[in-house]
Amino acid sequence: MTARFEVRRVLTITLVLNLVVAAGKIIVGAMTGALAISADGMHSLIDGASNVMALLANRAASKPPDEQHPYGHRRFETVAAFGIGVLLLLAGWEIITEALGRLRGGHAPDLTPLAFAVMIATLIINLGVTTYERGMGAKLKSELLLADAAHTRSDVYVSLSVLVSMGLVAAGVGWADSLAALVVVGFIVKAAYEVLRSAGDVLVDRAPLDARWIAAEAAQIPGVEAVTRARSRGTQDAAHVDVDIEVAAAMTAERAGAIADGIKARLRDLHPGIAEIEVHVAPSVSETPDPAQIVRARADSLGLSAHALRASDDGRRLELHVEVPAGESLAQAHARATALERAIAAALPSVEAVLTHIEPALGEARALDDAGTVAEALALLNELDPQARWHQARLSRLEEGCALSIHAALPADLTVEQAHDRAEAAETLIRAKMPRIRRVTIHTEPEEGANPI
Repeated sequence: MTARFEVRRVLTITLVLNLVVAAGKIIVGAMTGALAISADGMHSLIDGASNVMALLANRAASKPPDEQHPYGHRRFETVAAFGIGVLLLLAGWEIITEALGRLRGGHAPDLTPLAFAVMIATLIINLGVTTYERGMGAKLKSELLLADAAHTRSDVYVSLSVLVSMGLVAAGVGWADSLAALVVVGFIVKAAYEVLRSAGDVLVDRAPLDARWIAAEAAQIPGVEAVTRARSRGTQDAAHVDVDIEVAAAMTAERAGAIADGIKARLRDLHPGIAEIEVHVAPSVSETPDPAQIVRARADSLGLSAHALRASDDGRRLELHVEVPAGESLAQAHARATALERAIAAALPSVEAVLTHIEPALGEARALDDAGTVAEALALLNELDPQARWHQARLSRLEEGCALSIHAALPADLTVEQAHDRAEAAETLIRAKMPRIRRVTIHTEPEEGANPI
């Protein structure tokens, strides 16, 4: 059950109860001639009208975005809340007018025990309605329910005023009713101010979330060089967030997209009420160039994939593997690799030589259930390197052949170079002994982090 459906259900229950209360007051007011009770009944009808307005707004706000409303229809609810605030002010004016009329004089109503019983019963119902609606509004974070609860609460004050005036009128103090009514107006005006201020904040795009908090959380994602702007609009339960970040200038589009996704996931986890997040990525202008990122970026621009980058100790020589379309001729592949080498050399003037190793791109991997092939690969690896704890072997189908991904738990005190050499020896063995395995990916990790299966 969605939150919006829950809001609609609460509003429907409230509408029915408000109509019952209004009908009871109007009938008793007509029977006794008590103008205060009749006026209070009319005031309860305003509650019912506000419920109808809220229901219509809720239905409109639940519609998905369209061409005319690309950000959705959420503000229909805000407009309805604003309308409820106006109704509160009208209710206050109604009470002032009635109170002034009584002060000018008028006949005393014929108050009966039935009139007192009806007013007490409707007061109890109003108290229950406002408590229920306010609680559900807080639970569902609905400004509409909270605004309507404030309106219903004003009816409680009005009913109390009428009851007090009825008791004083019965005791012969007729003017006390008007005085009590004027006091109630103060409560109603206060409620109206709170509702109008809340709705007004949304309509004028006051930020529902602290920009400093947004920026601080976005900056926690690895790869974010700086957060240049953070802003939000809307409501706490349906906020729209914009974040501008800077990343390394040579970063690939794929990596930048992953960073943006990470920011979105983090903000939504911390604040589930966010409806939409836009992350705008720009290159950083003040940074130390990262050769690996520059190489990947240049490869992306040429429609290639580069990996296994190695640099000489002095940084003047680079070696890398380049994946080219499998169906191309050697001449075509060599031309692509040469273009990449020139692009890298132009981007990294300190590099004197770029050597590329051409290999075919093997296409998209798809899960493959072949226990026999996995068992054969594990047997070869355990024979080659029995000290390594080989685990989490996964086989994937490629357009031609298959790919093997496997983890190796190695002694934690090995250097990265030693671990790489052992992984490379294992990869070479698998590719030589099992030619149907076209791609081998070995993930090395320290022994204490392994989870054998």
